[in-house]
Amino acid sequence: MKKRSLAVLLVASVAVMFLFAGVYATQEVPDNVVMDSKVFPKHKKALVTLSHKKHNVDYKIPCADCHHVYKDGKNVWKEGDEVQKCDACHTEAKAPKAKEGEPKLSKQEKIMKYMYSAIHENCVACHKAAKKADPAKAVPTKCAECHPKKK
Repeated sequence: MKKRSLAVLLVASVAVMFLFAGVYATQEVPDNVVMDSKVFPKHKKALVTLSHKKHNVDYKIPCADCHHVYKDGKNVWKEGDEVQKCDACHTEAKAPKAKEGEPKLSKQEKIMKYMYSAIHENCVACHKAAKKADPAKAVPTKCAECHPKKK
């Protein structure tokens, strides 16, 4: 009888462990995300509100097109992994202009470190590619179409 109780306890413990792991892995995904970041001390334009549902559900854009963790040049992020804010890695606001005689940063160096470059490469490049693929599609490609005028 003692072995049976121990086996039941063990099975129940494993089941609870898997239940908590599943709940922990499932993250609450908001319908809208305000693209705000602490790396910008002051915003010159109004903040972009990204419709997560529209991009992911309606337009069928895979999560890993925006969310990423790079290892050996490959995005290894997969659905269910932790989602960090962009400024966890892109820790500076905007790349400074190179002073005379100094080398300019490459586009890739800017994207890796600077939030402005990373966001604009990811979002603007995607919007422009979508517009090019289907010119009739109502894809915003001008600044004011994503950054509404400040009130």
